[in-house]
Amino acid sequence: MNRIVTRCLCSAVALLGGLAADAAQAGPPMKELLASGRVVFIGDSITYSGQYVEYIEAALRLDNPKANIDFIDLGLPSETLSGLSEPGHAGGQFPRPDVHERLARILDKAKPKVLVLCYGMNDGIYHPFSEERFGKFKAGILDVRREAEARGVQVVHVTPPAFDPLPLKGRTLPAGLPEYRSPYAGYNDVLDRYSEWLVSQRLSGWRVLDIHGPMNRHLEQKRKKTPDYRLAGDGVHINEMGHWLIAQEFLRSLDLGVLAENADPTAAFASLPKGKQTLELVQKRQRVLKDSWLTHVGHVRPGMASGKPLDEAEKEAAELDAKLKSL
Repeated sequence: MNRIVTRCLCSAVALLGGLAADAAQAGPPMKELLASGRVVFIGDSITYSGQYVEYIEAALRLDNPKANIDFIDLGLPSETLSGLSEPGHAGGQFPRPDVHERLARILDKAKPKVLVLCYGMNDGIYHPFSEERFGKFKAGILDVRREAEARGVQVVHVTPPAFDPLPLKGRTLPAGLPEYRSPYAGYNDVLDRYSEWLVSQRLSGWRVLDIHGPMNRHLEQKRKKTPDYRLAGDGVHINEMGHWLIAQEFLRSLDLGVLAENADPTAAFASLPKGKQTLELVQKRQRVLKDSWLTHVGHVRPGMASGKPLDEAEKEAAELDAKLKSL
């Protein structure tokens, strides 16, 4: 019962933060912000996977075909901004990369007008909550903000997706252990706290989109009828529906709620004139650019594809952009 009460109180805090956000935030509305220059998305493997980025870009292009839409996905699998790594990560092959190793290069080479960051899933390193790890997460967030704002870059925060222990039944670990080489069973409670802190920063004028709360509620609602329903086969890496839940929160912030209310992304875009073609072209454009830009910026994570040379990728992307505009 205490946990239910706590969740209700946290939801109330998030709601109040949302109501105060418009008054506290400085700068243009989100739609104007994301459609008026280069937007770079950074985060872990969920951002690298990138479906939510593609959905947002396609929706903005359909809403305003003449807008200057320039999205670059620079997510990197395994990455944190806390600088932490759990024992035996990737089978002991390499520690988790820290975004601060490449942040200055991202800002200087990609030159974004807006930086969207979605971290947290890896930052608690799948351990029980600790103030020390939480402090590293908050410090990492603040460091990214400082570096971005020093270059005049506006920052949009996204809370971490939900961690789901159900698909890992029998493979999660209880609290109180000296080491965690498998995830802590209650890790989503840790992410609840990380998300609540981020949402509370709306009162300080931060732009924060909460995807963690809606994803928790979606899982809870679906499991009333389908107890084994899941968004991630491994509890972490979300499927198409998970990415659509992230995109929906962006679309609502962009006043594109009619599209967002469709429960299925394929049906949502198919319902709009040239929606299906627009999404397909955006997907091709994003996927030809992603690895090329990662290589151009540079990173320390092994095992990543290098992509085409950036000039070749940019040329192909420009051809796809022309096709999008011709629609």
